[in-house]
Amino acid sequence: MYQLAMVEEKTSAVMRAHHVSLQLQTNECLQFINLTARIAEIVAQSGIRHGMVNVQTKHTTTAIIVNEHEPLLLDDLRALLDRLAPRDGNYEHNDFSRRVDIPPDEPANGHSHCKALFLPTSVYLNVVNGALDLGQWQSVFLVELDDARERTLSVMVMGQSEA
Repeated sequence: MYQLAMVEEKTSAVMRAHHVSLQLQTNECLQFINLTARIAEIVAQSGIRHGMVNVQTKHTTTAIIVNEHEPLLLDDLRALLDRLAPRDGNYEHNDFSRRVDIPPDEPANGHSHCKALFLPTSVYLNVVNGALDLGQWQSVFLVELDDARERTLSVMVMGQSEA
């Protein structure tokens, strides 16, 4: 059984949206970058009291996840992803001789795209009373699935603000 608690707040609220584009530099493959404090700051600055925040990566070889920020767990997650799609695996995507549209700096990153298949490109999180509403052990991470490079995230906070 579970118990449902409802809190109803009567205000003269207006619907708003607040967008921020974040630029990040990653350092290595399978790097987990904790975004929690930055997302909480964006939510607080948005003026949104009740709503949602969407955190989205704009790349096919990164992911956004919610999990615990515990170093040994992050090591376990790295090992799991490496087993699912090892860097030294045989990937058709890496056979540049079969394709004509290859830029000169194209990396052999079939492993990164395959890892991405198992992870989300975005997460929706609740905003309650003007703050990011996470559980005690939850953190928001960008996961770099390829090599070091500049990455862009799109953060959209939507919901009710005070009139």
